[in-house]
Amino acid sequence: MRYEVTQDLITGNSLIDSEHRQLFAAVNDLMDACSQGRGRDQIQQTVRFLNDYVMKHFGDEERLQTQSKYPNYPAHKQFHDGYRRQLSQVTQELLQQGATVKALGDLNNVVAVLVSHIRTEDKRLARHVKES
Repeated sequence: MRYEVTQDLITGNSLIDSEHRQLFAAVNDLMDACSQGRGRDQIQQTVRFLNDYVMKHFGDEERLQTQSKYPNYPAHKQFHDGYRRQLSQVTQELLQQGATVKALGDLNNVVAVLVSHIRTEDKRLARHVKES
């Protein structure tokens, strides 16, 4: 399964949308490498990127929220904090076990949670930022 920022995931905020594209590209690169038998070579690079980039991306979103006085900031921040922990746990499993079917499935599940979050919460945030 490939991840793309489809029309239903576009928030309308260029920073948020470009960062989502970069995150999806990193996951897609790892999945492609795995399907070509190069997963072990790609894991370290992808895991490092995903964790660093999620920190940056969530930081950027949280900055937008505080600057625009976003009323749902506490709940959005709580999601971000939990997601960081969840991503860290899944990526540690990838580093320890390699690109197993289970580890890649767990990564897909984590990405699916993010897709759902983008579809609802990030779009709501982008509307608020645009209107403020």
